[in-house]
Amino acid sequence: MNEVDEYISNFPDEVQKRLTEIRNVILETAPYATERICMKIPTYDLNGKWLVHFAGFKKHIGFYPQPEGIAAFKEKLIGYKTSKGTVQFPLNKPLPLDLIKEIVKYRVDEQSNL
Repeated sequence: MNEVDEYISNFPDEVQKRLTEIRNVILETAPYATERICMKIPTYDLNGKWLVHFAGFKKHIGFYPQPEGIAAFKEKLIGYKTSKGTVQFPLNKPLPLDLIKEIVKYRVDEQSNL
């Protein structure tokens, strides 16, 4: 069991399922990203820079695609609580996996152009 598996295992089953779904989307969309724990949450790096992070909470899952990822998808994120570099996906609503995939792909493309 690696450190991200360990992180996910600390949550209730339903939250574990959602965290695993996000993790799988990230790993499928960014197969060259490095997975690790940073700042106590799952973190994915590409080309030596942060790509995205995610974290489980009592009532939501935090997804952190950096400020660029939030700004680029501002219209599609209407209805979700956002801040400069964060979006919250409530546990009582379906996860927008297609949108998460779009955001990760955007971040991968952005990192690849550096």
